[in-house]
Amino acid sequence: MKIERSPKEISVDKKIISALEKLIALTPEKDGLPLTVAKALMRDQEIEAVQNYANNVSIVRLGYNDHGPVHMRTVTHNAIKMTEILYKAGVQLSLQKEKAGTFADSLTAIIFASFLHDFGMSIGRQDHELYSVFLALPVIERLLNKFIPGGENIVRRVTVRSLAMEGIVGHMGTHKIHSLEAGIILIADGCDMTKGRARIPLGLDNAPTIGDIHKYSANSIERVEIGAGSEKPVRIQIYMSAEVGFFQIEEVLLQKINASPAKPYIELLAGVEGEAMKQYL
Repeated sequence: MKIERSPKEISVDKKIISALEKLIALTPEKDGLPLTVAKALMRDQEIEAVQNYANNVSIVRLGYNDHGPVHMRTVTHNAIKMTEILYKAGVQLSLQKEKAGTFADSLTAIIFASFLHDFGMSIGRQDHELYSVFLALPVIERLLNKFIPGGENIVRRVTVRSLAMEGIVGHMGTHKIHSLEAGIILIADGCDMTKGRARIPLGLDNAPTIGDIHKYSANSIERVEIGAGSEKPVRIQIYMSAEVGFFQIEEVLLQKINASPAKPYIELLAGVEGEAMKQYL
């Protein structure tokens, strides 16, 4: 039985493809590997099955918010937007700075990591970032061997695979990461905090549990905007309907930014709509 993508997934996929085409066009190499990989990830039935089951475990079994195909796609889109802003600002990613790979290699690893980072939620919440690595590795190797095969590409495959693994294992901020690429994943994940992620679990008839504050605080986040900053390259602006949303920012997003190698490039502002914004970074 073929698993069909939801309308929301298709909508985010279109945004991802458009953003990638725009970013790749800016580069002198015009290397299409990141776009090829992204399209393959979107159409892969195994990936869709794991993402859907991860969402079932997260929402139905555990009562958490969205950790499924829409969330992983949204994080991918967030990461691409941040990467484009940094590229335009002249900020080199770690592979380029270290002369260990190309911008396309970095972008491909970012796409792998963001698109697969919550695979481990198909097992459970605790240590899911570690489980995600084990579950994502065969998928990453399968696609890399398909699109950049042969002995002449072994260094490139190892580099992209390793960087993607760092991005996945580091997305919770519980494991020290060192690359700018992995730091982008960490923040991109934290930026998916709007009320849409909390709507399904809030609609379920569940008894109150420890951690409900995350659902209610996320439900007050109206929108998150990622754009160019004035003092630093990337500005993240968060608009909320109630002050309970500050919990989500201070206890989730800010913690991730503080643990990210990308922190020096981030401005963070938040506030209740219609009121003055509070600048954290």
